[in-house]
Amino acid sequence: MESKAHRVDGDSRDRTNGESERADVVDDAEKEKEKAGGGGEEGEEEEEEEMPLMALNHVSRLCRSVKDSMEFYRKVLGFVLIERPQAFDFDGAWLFNYGIGIHLVQSHDEDRLPPESHPLDPMDNHISFQCEDVGAVEHKLSEMGVEYMKRMVSDDESRASIDQLFFTDPDGFMIEICNCENLKLVPAGSLGKIKLPLDRQNPPVESNKEER
Repeated sequence: MESKAHRVDGDSRDRTNGESERADVVDDAEKEKEKAGGGGEEGEEEEEEEMPLMALNHVSRLCRSVKDSMEFYRKVLGFVLIERPQAFDFDGAWLFNYGIGIHLVQSHDEDRLPPESHPLDPMDNHISFQCEDVGAVEHKLSEMGVEYMKRMVSDDESRASIDQLFFTDPDGFMIEICNCENLKLVPAGSLGKIKLPLDRQNPPVESNKEER
């Protein structure tokens, strides 16, 4: 087959080089725009930086009596007393169980605490514990004379329901017990942004000195 030579004269070569240089500048500008999170022509949302968080570590509570609150969380909710750093020069106690800590701090200001007696309201601030047997917890609360509120929430769309128990600790902080796993976790955004708990969320466990 006869080959055909393609001739490029001086003017054409200059135009070609100039167009190539302009294209390179445009490409570089687009790359810098993408690095800065500007997105493309379709207006893509800026990708959020992923936070290196693992799980909720502890909940801190001011209390009127560290001893009374400690006994409540141990006897009612099954928390275990653990050692607290000796560097702390204020009265308090640390408890741990179920992958979460409860840190109690002695309060010296009554105004910073909830009223000792007030109506239970599920819409108040509270912490919630997932439970596999709400009935057993309800029985325990009744045995210990802890006042509580019970309610059921039904979701017509999924035909699922959850049981809830609400009560307060000795200082008026509200606690919920529920079987919320009955409801599916449906992200409003990307599922890829959700981090599910892993074993590594738990701190290293050291055996009790008496058990060594």
